[in-house]
Parts: sequence; structure tokens; C-alpha cells
Amino acid sequence: MIIIFNKKLLFMFVSILALSFVLAACGGDDSGSDDGGGETADGEFAEQEWRFVSEEVPGEVQYEYTAEFADRISEKTDGAITIEPIEYGGLGSEVDQAQMLQQGAVEFAVMSPGFTGGQVPDGQIFSLHYFFPSDQEQVQQILTDSEALNEDLRAKYEEHSITPLSFWTEGAMAWTSNVGIESPSDWEGLNTRVQESPLMRESYAAYGATVQSMSQSELYTALDRETVDGQENPLFYIESASFNEVQDTLTISNHNNYVAMTTVNTEWYNGLDDSVKEVIDETVAEMQDWVFEEQQSSNQEALDAMVDDTENPTEVIELTEDQIAEFSEVAEPVHQYYRDEVEGIDPELFDKLQQEIEDATGE
Repeated sequence: MIIIFNKKLLFMFVSILALSFVLAACGGDDSGSDDGGGETADGEFAEQEWRFVSEEVPGEVQYEYTAEFADRISEKTDGAITIEPIEYGGLGSEVDQAQMLQQGAVEFAVMSPGFTGGQVPDGQIFSLHYFFPSDQEQVQQILTDSEALNEDLRAKYEEHSITPLSFWTEGAMAWTSNVGIESPSDWEGLNTRVQESPLMRESYAAYGATVQSMSQSELYTALDRETVDGQENPLFYIESASFNEVQDTLTISNHNNYVAMTTVNTEWYNGLDDSVKEVIDETVAEMQDWVFEEQQSSNQEALDAMVDDTENPTEVIELTEDQIAEFSEVAEPVHQYYRDEVEGIDPELFDKLQQEIEDATGE
């Protein structure tokens, strides 16, 4: 009797097990999950949590970008996909953050190409002085539409597990110093801070300056102690970081732009379901207009605040067309040096982008 009963149990167990395999094969699992993190069978998105790191803190353009991006993704997925914006310093330095993205420790990062110039030499093209136009609307349009950047340069970053989904400007760069920069000769003998970009050294060497690479977290102290004499940043960051407290003059130079990239880990992104990629790509495209307006208002508000600051008076120097022409003449040979001499540079990418700029500006 016991033997017969066990046989019946065994038969029932085998039958149930076989039925479960059939249901699974037919999609009978109603858990709604999928390996690519896409939509469930009923059209809802699978729950996911991502992290988005930036090089700035709340109130500054990059961080506000990540927060707005997170809100839009949450809204489009009915809260299923959440993104945690992480401010600068939460996961180390700019270089640390880039490495974490490459390793897949974070999914998204806003980063400056200057901090990856050693890995992707072509990314140093944004460091060239007086290469892009001074008109910020033209700059943003070039960054948005350029095939040289959004296809050719993107492919080079993807070799290092970084996929730039978009390029955008945080505003034109300006110089601060205690001497008042009005001509290339004013840089002679000064020590200026730059990002980890070999080309930046060459750009300032052309003016007669020496350079020092350091993280932005160290810069205020270096300026205050005068171990560094000058620096470059967009206006909003100069005011936010209080550099005007330890520097007497601000030069509106428009020598280049603080370009940021919205990036993702390449392998993670490529493994996503198409429906999720579509939501990400759509949001990235929408954010181009949003961030342009954000940086415009932030930079203007910062300039007004520095001009009105009677406790820390700042002399504002706006370069004339003749002064800009003088700087451009000195900077021009560095363009050719970049194209022909910098190791790892693709000259065709340089030529292509240069032509796109000429087409966009009519020059």
C-alpha cells in the first residue's frame, strides 16, 4: 500500500512539474520581469533603480540636470524607474566618477571630456581656445547636431565603456585672476589650474603660463593661498564656488565652452530593452533645450551677483574684438598642433568638426 501511494505521489509531482514548464514556455509567468528591464506584458515598466552622478552640487547646472532627468524618467514610467541624482563628491573625484561609470558601478554620469582626455585623446578638442563660436546658441546647435561628435567621437568613447548620449554647453568659459587678463602676455609667469588634459597645458603654454592639474574640490584653497594664480570656468560655477572671494578680476573671454556629456555605461545601455532605451533617448533629446535655458539663466544670475557683491568687489573685464583677435592669433597654432601632433588624434574627426562649425556659422 505504501509503495502504491508513493508511486501516485511521484506521478502527480511529475505531472505538476511538466505543467509548470509548459506554462513558463508559453509566458505563463506573470511576474512581469524581463532581463532587459523593459515593459511587462501589461505595458508597464519593470521596477528599476539607477544612479546618475554629476561633477557639480545642488543648485549648479549639472546636478539640476540630473534631478530634472530623474523626474522625467519617473513620470514617463509611472514611477517604476527611479534615478538617484548623486552630487559631486558623493563618489569621489571627477576621475573616480568616470571610472565608476566604466566599471558599471553607476549607470549614468554627466562628465566633462577634459577628465577623460588621457583615455580618449579626441575628447580634448573641446579644450581648444577660439575653435568653437562665441555665440552660445550656435555652440549648442553644433553640439546637438554634429555627426563628428555624436557618431564618430561617441564611437571612440564606447571603446572605453562610455556612451555619450548627448553633448551640451554649460556656458562660455571665463578667466579669474588677480592681475586682470586682457592680453596673452598677461598670462606670462602665472600658474593656472586646468583639468587632466594634456592639450590644456599646450593652450596655456602658448600664452606663457604654467599649468597645474587638480580636482575642483582643491581649487578654492589653492587660489586663496596663491599656489594657483588663475583658473577657467563658466560664470555660474565661479560664483557658486566663491572664486570671486579670492580673485580680484573676472575676464569675459569666451575662449571656449564648458562642454558636458550625458553618458551611460555602454554595456549596461546596450543590454536594455528597446522600450527602455526609447524612453532614455527621448528624454535626452528633450533635455537639450531645457539645459540650454538653465545654463543661460544660471550664468546671467551669477554675473549679476558678482557685480552686485560689494563685500567682494570684482573687476569685470570684457574682451574687445581686437583683444579676442590677439588671443585667437596665439591660439591658432595650437589647433594645428592638436590635429597633427597629439598622439591618438583622428585628423579626419578634427577636419569634419571644423567644417561643421564653418557651415553652422557661415564663416
